[in-house]
Amino acid sequence: MSLGRFGRARSSLFLIQPFTTTTAAASPSTHAPSSVSFLAHHLLDEFSRPRSTRDAVRLRRLAAHLSPPAAESVILRLPSWRHALDFFRWAAEQPGFRHSCYSLNAMASILPPHQRAHLDRLAGEAVSSRCPMTPGALGFLLRRLGTAGLPDTAARVFDAARTTLSCTPNSYTYSCLLNALAKAGRADDVEARLREMVARCGDESVDRYTLTSLLQCYCNAGRPDEANTVFQRMSDRGWVDEHVLTMLVVAFSKWGKVDSAVELVGRMEALGMMPSEKTLSVLVHGFSKQGRVDMAMEMFDKMARYGFRVDLAMYSVLIEGLCQGNKIGKAVHLFEEMKRNGVVPDVRLLKKIIETFCSEGHFTTVFPFINGNAEHLKPGTVVSIYNVVLEGFVNSGDIEAAYQLLRSMMHGGQRVSSDNTSGLHPFVISEGVKPNCDSFNIVVCGLCKFKKLDLALALTKEMIGLNCKGKLLMYNDLILELCKSDRLDEAYQMFNKMKDLGLKPSEFTYNSLFYGISRRKDPSAAIDQLREMRTNGHKPWIKNCTEMVQQLCFSGRITEALQFLDEMLKMGFLPDIVTYSAAMNGMCKSGEIDNALELFRDISSKYYLPDVVAHNILINGFRKSGKFDEAQEIMEEMLSKGLFPSVVTYNLMIDIWSKSGRIDKAIACLNKMSDEEKPPTVVTYTSLIDGLCSAGRPDEAIVLWCKMRENSCAPNDIAYTAFVNGLCKCDRIETALRYYEEMKMKGYDLDIFSLLHFINFLISHGHASKGCDLLKEVLQKDVHSSNMKMTGFINKAVEELSKDGRISSDIKILVDKYLVSGDQTTHNEDGSK
Repeated sequence: MSLGRFGRARSSLFLIQPFTTTTAAASPSTHAPSSVSFLAHHLLDEFSRPRSTRDAVRLRRLAAHLSPPAAESVILRLPSWRHALDFFRWAAEQPGFRHSCYSLNAMASILPPHQRAHLDRLAGEAVSSRCPMTPGALGFLLRRLGTAGLPDTAARVFDAARTTLSCTPNSYTYSCLLNALAKAGRADDVEARLREMVARCGDESVDRYTLTSLLQCYCNAGRPDEANTVFQRMSDRGWVDEHVLTMLVVAFSKWGKVDSAVELVGRMEALGMMPSEKTLSVLVHGFSKQGRVDMAMEMFDKMARYGFRVDLAMYSVLIEGLCQGNKIGKAVHLFEEMKRNGVVPDVRLLKKIIETFCSEGHFTTVFPFINGNAEHLKPGTVVSIYNVVLEGFVNSGDIEAAYQLLRSMMHGGQRVSSDNTSGLHPFVISEGVKPNCDSFNIVVCGLCKFKKLDLALALTKEMIGLNCKGKLLMYNDLILELCKSDRLDEAYQMFNKMKDLGLKPSEFTYNSLFYGISRRKDPSAAIDQLREMRTNGHKPWIKNCTEMVQQLCFSGRITEALQFLDEMLKMGFLPDIVTYSAAMNGMCKSGEIDNALELFRDISSKYYLPDVVAHNILINGFRKSGKFDEAQEIMEEMLSKGLFPSVVTYNLMIDIWSKSGRIDKAIACLNKMSDEEKPPTVVTYTSLIDGLCSAGRPDEAIVLWCKMRENSCAPNDIAYTAFVNGLCKCDRIETALRYYEEMKMKGYDLDIFSLLHFINFLISHGHASKGCDLLKEVLQKDVHSSNMKMTGFINKAVEELSKDGRISSDIKILVDKYLVSGDQTTHNEDGSK
């Protein structure tokens, strides 16, 4: 469709007056049924209505005379693109009718650019229906597709022109395609199509519009060298205008090539082309948004030299840019210049400057600045400026200063800040300037943040006394902090007070109370809370439900936890798998592994496919209860469901197989972790090393220990303990001692029982001197002998050392100094004589 044809179709809209259904059907004989105006009139009548109210018989009669011009007219005149698309689809389905390139492009012009799917489908239908097109109509469609960001679709439609659309592309059509590709930054495609255009249409087909598209493409694609080459080519031909220069200057500034951008402006001036106000304005805004305020100021100075008018928006973007760059001094200087030039600042600009003062801690400057610039503002607007200062105090951590400033706003007069910030901040607040809800909200929320809850409560009470009801956010913060402090009764009082003031509690409000109830482990109150939430259309947060279940389970109240979950279900709140997993975990920790398995089966059949975490909980439960075969069954069941084991899963199974003597299976599991790119953890290696030592394979344990360190997995105290104990089991005394010394150098030590066992091992294997030294260290730690097992270990070591004549005197000192009695030394490890 030619642009001229399309423009004429739009202008004809002004000649058509509104009509109703009654007038549309009044005199059908006055028009020929097949006339465009008759068809358009009646089709508009039908398709302006809801679909359910359309007259199907009438539509069938009109469809018999439908023509592309009538369709085009209807599409352009329907009230919205949705109505137009509905008609377009209906028309395409009518027997004997085919859309023309004009009706198709009318639909393309109506669709908004963001409706990409509809435009893509429309272009596909044009090709599949073999809709004949003129070069102008094809070019229009290509531009629409480019605007919508559909370069690939545009290329497909263009390639179908000769074979399917009965259209021979010309230079205009190529230019439209290049424009669509250029907007997407498809530089390689643009270059290929440009070569194709020159081959088919000649060198003279490359005009200023073609090169402008090419320049835009290189700018969008981030290719400055090629963009500069195209610009030189356009400059040589005299095709450079303001649009081209602005495009390239902004692109260079975006690429960080500030010098090149400035050079372009200089070349523009050298060519006698004075930059327009719009060009310089674009540069000022562009440089400011990119943080290059120095260049923005240079362009601003050019505007002043050229005599262009500088408005508030221009001053604002520069001052805000200076503020963002922490150049508050220059910002204030420009602000004063702006006022001298008769430009009055607005509230937004004042707030930005004050916000910068506050962020840099210049509170002594804030109040004189407010007093000097707020005279022309209404009291309500001045309050919003003081609110910025309140936020500044809170953000800087000086909640006391914020509190005192608010009290001055409440009562008027002079105020002195706390000693926490920058000294004295005297200011005078006008009588008519009183705090609003935002003021109290800022300070109360700040007091809650800094855990000054009682002061926040007192301020809230005073606020209500001033007939200010406050804001929902502050009540939510107060209620949450009260619940965190286990002051649930006061939280409910605050909850009722906000409702009395006409504030509607939010989901956050209810869940804050729910959190407080969960901490109290009160399932009855929690159920009541859930009922009220359901009545008000709110859902409980799963983390609170999980907290309730965990608290009950950890307290051994498993039955109550399950009853709570059942009540949730009855009210229509389905707990998620995390909450159920918390219940299963609590059961496992309480030794009720069979009940945990029953719950697992129940939720599997009714609600959820349990995830890997839920399976891990059961595997761990069976592991701790020594039911290794049952744990392996859960692992196999997880695999059969298509779930992938996690590192935790593998660690649990490796520990199970290591403890049950199936060490080769554990090693195979380690290899599988490597195959699945799941890096083993120190827990993995510890279980395997302990298992290898228990299986009498210390050499393999040592190799694995070295491999663990090669894989940058640092051993911890548990790993060292397991390794040293394991080497002792295998009678590898020298190796065990070496790794014990290394363990001590790393800042770790064996637990008291492991250390006493190690001491006895050293003594019995010919290292009595070392064992004696370690025993002295143990006794120096003021070890209590009330534990019979510990006493047995100590006495056994003393008894063995007493047999060694070389150190018997040291043993006597141990017995005398640390009160290890002769009677105690005769006790065995189990306490018997």
